[in-house]
Amino acid sequence: MRKALLALAGLLALAGCARGGSDAGAGDDWPYTGGDVWGSHHSRLTDIDKDNVAKLGLAWSYDLNTSRVQEATPVVVDGVMYTSGNLGRVYALDAASGKPLWTFEPEVDMQANRSACCDQANRGVALANGKVMVGALDGMLYALDAKSGKVVWKVDTVVDHSRGYTSTGAPEVAGDLVLIGNAGAEYDTRGYVTAYRIADGGQAWRFYTVPHDPAKGPQEDKALDAALKTWDANSRWDIGGGGTVWDAINYDPKFGTVYIGVGNGGPYSIATRSPKGGTNLYLSSIVALDAKSGAVKWHYQETPGDSWDFTATQPMVLTEMEVDGQVRPVILHSPKNGYLFVLDRQAGKPLRVNALVRTNWTKGFDKDGVPQMTPERTDFWNGPRLIFPASAGARNWYPAAYDAQRKSYYASVLDMGNLMFTVPPGTPAEARRPKALNVQTTLIFTPQLQALLPTLPPAIREQVEKLPEMQWVKDKPYSSELRAIDPLTGKARWSVPTEGWQDRMGMLSTASGLIFHGTIGGKLIVRDADTGKLIKAIDTGSSIMAAPMTYRVKGVQYVAVATGFGGGGWGYVPRYSAAYRYGNANRILVFRLDGGPVPKPAELPPMEAALAPPAQKPGVTSATIAQGQALFFQNCAICHSNQLRSTAPDLRRMQPATHDVFAPIVREGVLLPGGMPRWDDLLSVQDVDAIHAWLIDEQGKLHARETKMRAAGQPIDAPSAAIMSNF
Repeated sequence: MRKALLALAGLLALAGCARGGSDAGAGDDWPYTGGDVWGSHHSRLTDIDKDNVAKLGLAWSYDLNTSRVQEATPVVVDGVMYTSGNLGRVYALDAASGKPLWTFEPEVDMQANRSACCDQANRGVALANGKVMVGALDGMLYALDAKSGKVVWKVDTVVDHSRGYTSTGAPEVAGDLVLIGNAGAEYDTRGYVTAYRIADGGQAWRFYTVPHDPAKGPQEDKALDAALKTWDANSRWDIGGGGTVWDAINYDPKFGTVYIGVGNGGPYSIATRSPKGGTNLYLSSIVALDAKSGAVKWHYQETPGDSWDFTATQPMVLTEMEVDGQVRPVILHSPKNGYLFVLDRQAGKPLRVNALVRTNWTKGFDKDGVPQMTPERTDFWNGPRLIFPASAGARNWYPAAYDAQRKSYYASVLDMGNLMFTVPPGTPAEARRPKALNVQTTLIFTPQLQALLPTLPPAIREQVEKLPEMQWVKDKPYSSELRAIDPLTGKARWSVPTEGWQDRMGMLSTASGLIFHGTIGGKLIVRDADTGKLIKAIDTGSSIMAAPMTYRVKGVQYVAVATGFGGGGWGYVPRYSAAYRYGNANRILVFRLDGGPVPKPAELPPMEAALAPPAQKPGVTSATIAQGQALFFQNCAICHSNQLRSTAPDLRRMQPATHDVFAPIVREGVLLPGGMPRWDDLLSVQDVDAIHAWLIDEQGKLHARETKMRAAGQPIDAPSAAIMSNF
């Protein structure tokens, strides 16, 4: 292990001398979640190539003993693999055999699940100075001894525990500092990123991405004084503003700079958040910070005045590229808003901005990189609007790969819109809902819109049918593709369809001309990087979203990937997914040439009809049930989708014993250790009784319907729509 730590120290020292250009990419080791310090998700290894990859098979697997989301890419240094799992668990494994060396289970405040919009995700660990660093869901940052897994230090990164902060991103090492942000912009948070000393966990600096209420005194720094001018002085400061940095923190050793991608505004609608408008810096921006001090060097706002959940928190790639006859250091970035940006990373100047999908929030970007906004088409606070792309994003957390030799950016791209609407103009403002959703917006994605239109109120349905974008929905509700993209033009050199709009995957490219990725249907796919042609498909029986990686130990090249469905929309498990058919087994699968077959989980048994519910309590009326439905969708539906085989329990299928303790579960936290938070601060006894009444009513209808289907020999698992979902 001492040899491993020395090797790691050497790798980190050499990182500052490397170039983010043609010689980028990981070698025998994969010391960063993105492979190299530049985040390329590219490997220089060539032992596995187009001629022999057909012989790829399983070398070893490791059961993570969980069944939720897996988004992390492992890191490997000198024969040891380190990776994270949901909630911030950490695993150290022998990279050649899979033998467990140690595991770490954080003591998580499970009440944090209430503010986790997008499951218990964790996107990886960071290594430095003999330490493995990871953020837990409740915002604790841990530094673990790389040899033993024991806690060296821990620090609470949450500035205000009365608000809905969580932590899901991988920490980023910047010299002798480690940086981490937080999630929660949909809740009631004010975003920031913090740098801690790796040696002892002491705070070095903190940068807030959103100003605070000017009535409460001076801002923390002059960069926020400048940002304040872009906000209404009477903004909804009580809700926080959003702007969380939940991913996309990149250290640039060449310039001593940290680039952060800033999240969306909260609430979504700028008319609610900042009534007089403004660009609302630093929402949906790339901000370049001095690594030592946290001072702002430059910023570029990719979506001014964001109202559509167009985060800029998607992974970046740092590289060097010839642009207009000059080799420049650049950032390649494809955020949610539908465009691929090539930014000069010294000055923040946009060099190229190209659309990847249909967009209607802007007509495009001018020569200075300023978007030409179209508020009349996207101001959903003045009536329902169809927004392209959807809040799920044309791109999201799943990493792209960049091969500098081929000058190709390999990425999963989703061309989809969503219907957005809020309360009618003039409706009194809603009060802040502590540690709960404050988006104040309803979303319906276009793949399901035509089926759901008849269920909407007639006035809304009529307005939606008249929108010009409705033709886009009819012509192409969505497309989901894997593409090899020319970063300078945005054009696809090749593209292939994915398995569906919820099939999102991270990428790995190699110098031998291979692309590796998983599918929601459970396959590990190998493609020709030059053509996209399918070369190899391995059926694992487990849904794969995380980006694969590759490394070499004692002359043998391995490819590894984590399995597990989840993330945004985690309650909606698609019928075409392996998670629906086989369950959501979380595993690390590692492959090599001449490996064996992958053991698949057993298929899940057929669905049984819902049980008959208990009788309604005395005094329950149709008004009670309607109130319960409204409260359920406002508070519960983001997790409890009430879909077949959803990750969170389908509450239309409760057992009698669960009905008996429904109120204590919701208000008192009886099931808190299992991840069900308490709601006694927001939901009264009467509120909970109303929700329960609606669920009893729903279960009664479901029981009657499914009992008839079962008697007729019909399968119960018919498709159903996701009313609200997000990524």
